[in-house]
Amino acid sequence: MKQRPGLFLAVCASAAFIGLGGGAARAQVTPAEGYTPVDDTPSARAGGTIFADYTWQAEPKTTDADGNSIHPNAFNITRAYINITGNISHLISFRITPDVVRVGSVSLPNNGGSADLPGLTGTLTYRLKYAYGQLNFDDLGNTAMHDIAQWRGSWLRLGMQQTPYVDFEEGIYRYRFAGTVFADREGFLSSSDLGASMHVNFPQNYGDIHVGVYNGETYTRPEANDQKAFQIRGTVRPLPMFGPLKGLRLTAFYDGDHYIKDAKRERFVGLITYEHPYVNFGAQYLKAKDQNASASKPVVEAEGFSVWATPRTPWGLEALLRWDRIDPNTAGTARRQRLMAGPAYWFPVQKGVAAAVLLQFEQLRYMGAPNSKPTEERWSLNTLFNF
Repeated sequence: MKQRPGLFLAVCASAAFIGLGGGAARAQVTPAEGYTPVDDTPSARAGGTIFADYTWQAEPKTTDADGNSIHPNAFNITRAYINITGNISHLISFRITPDVVRVGSVSLPNNGGSADLPGLTGTLTYRLKYAYGQLNFDDLGNTAMHDIAQWRGSWLRLGMQQTPYVDFEEGIYRYRFAGTVFADREGFLSSSDLGASMHVNFPQNYGDIHVGVYNGETYTRPEANDQKAFQIRGTVRPLPMFGPLKGLRLTAFYDGDHYIKDAKRERFVGLITYEHPYVNFGAQYLKAKDQNASASKPVVEAEGFSVWATPRTPWGLEALLRWDRIDPNTAGTARRQRLMAGPAYWFPVQKGVAAAVLLQFEQLRYMGAPNSKPTEERWSLNTLFNF
């Protein structure tokens, strides 16, 4: 699959042709025959997302420039999206999203120009996170594929966009403002990349498939070679009509990529999630294979687990409970374990916006290796503003 991105693009183009053909056929029906023409008035909307926090590190202590022992602490902005979304027609939509990022230090010239003074360290600036066009299949109608796919919510995208797995888990997890999900935080997957992808819903809410071809270098770096990443996520909802278990979903994800030709970069994730008015739950297993830089180097295999639960009440009081464990090289003994927990409150707001605050304790332990790093412990007050 790695060497045949053209096959995937051909399939996407065929689906787009079918979708446009079905829409065009219905457009020929007149209002007198019972068909109301769709509204193709172009539109655009602006919104935003802000993650702001205050973090205090309990362990380990560090020293300041004068040698004093201190607990590092700071106010931070970890995300500040500006979302521009809209429709060119009922078939074509788009999204443009720049995101804040902290850059490195620079030097400023002295007044006399003969020397440099310490400059701006950690300046916040914007970079592009999402920029894509989308062909919507909602109006595909009665075609040969209508009986095997539910086209509402199905689409084809081209550009800088969400990858199949991370955005999916974040939609159930809901606590991205407390830190990225396990596969993203450990550096195995990214939430965004440049490429082409297609999403299709199964009929009667039985699940969905999201498949795409991407550069594989994530949205933070340009393409480095001729290799492309093939990513696919399939999700099944086994009992969508059975009340107590309709929130149960089983997900499998695969990412096949290469650093260079014959130097593999592969990821597999198995995920079980459950959504209920009083709790969301997720448990996952991750397996990764990396053959860095050269095909002559041995394959490094990593393995990890993550379990989280977010119990909640009808009046906005919730909690976050999460445990991660990663073995970065199964041939070695070094491991990392993360614990996250704390109470949260989600403010009552109108649908489409969100505001929440979380008091979080996080512990990161390094285990199994000689001279392991000391255990890290920190407290933070995390906030979410989404509009």
